[in-house]
Amino acid sequence: MVTSITSFGRSGLYDWMIQRVSAVVLVAYTVFMVFYLAFGDELTYEQWKGLFEGTSMRIFSLLALLSLAAHAWIGLWSVSTDYIKPTGARFLFQSACGLLTFIYVVWGIQILWGI
Repeated sequence: MVTSITSFGRSGLYDWMIQRVSAVVLVAYTVFMVFYLAFGDELTYEQWKGLFEGTSMRIFSLLALLSLAAHAWIGLWSVSTDYIKPTGARFLFQSACGLLTFIYVVWGIQILWGI
């Protein structure tokens, strides 16, 4: 039996809410970036750098990064609990996913904030 200890939220309802909210954030970020790239002037390095130097864009990007991490974790947790039945294999898979998610979030923060 799978308990909520390995889940991102406290229950299925919280996981469902996090999935939906993170999906909305990711759609908003994607739409913004597509419109910025498609309908903006010819993109130069200075424009791209200027876009990401703004605090609001850094916060929006950080929110998208954290949303992606939460969305991916819940999705992979759901898939692993459905399809990986041996407890040890599921634990290893979820541990690897958690470690990679943490690494990518830290790396993304370093890139965004230039730490």
